[in-house]
Amino acid sequence: MNLKKLILVPFLLVTTCVSAQVYNIDPSHTYPSFEADHMGLSVWRGKFTKSSGKIVLDRQSKTGGSVEISIDASTVDFGHAKMNEKARGDEMFNVAKYPTVTFKSTALRFDGDKLVAVEGEMTMLGITKPLSLTLTHFKCLIHPLHKREVCGADAHGRFDRSDFGMNIGLPRFSPEIKLAIQVEGVKAD
Repeated sequence: MNLKKLILVPFLLVTTCVSAQVYNIDPSHTYPSFEADHMGLSVWRGKFTKSSGKIVLDRQSKTGGSVEISIDASTVDFGHAKMNEKARGDEMFNVAKYPTVTFKSTALRFDGDKLVAVEGEMTMLGITKPLSLTLTHFKCLIHPLHKREVCGADAHGRFDRSDFGMNIGLPRFSPEIKLAIQVEGVKAD
């Protein structure tokens, strides 16, 4: 999965069609997570616990819409306090200088009325690169508690962290990062 920065920016679909629907990312149900090699010995997993964004869907045209996601890089969590501290430092996410990771779509792909992929650009550490996200799950329904439409998806992608200047541990550690994002958006009023 190619990610434009390890911090994801909430999906924002932009369209001029009147049939477009706007969904605000639900931060309590959205978790960008990642996997990274640890010298070939194991796979380290982490996530970001704070993200925001918008998704705009135009289901009638099947081409309109956009996704924009913003991730607070300082919320990186490996489940290991010392690693979290190191990850926030200047050798990795450098959160003092680059507090967010963002993703902005350039194209949405549908199979019928089902969103199956999002092409876009990720910005991390001040560098922007293309990133493709494949959706392995996409569903919308009227939420029984919110009484509004909610859409959810599981998105996956890969990128090379060294493309963004994150070179710590190379070549002992593989630069490839696998990304998985569970995301839910609530239809705006």
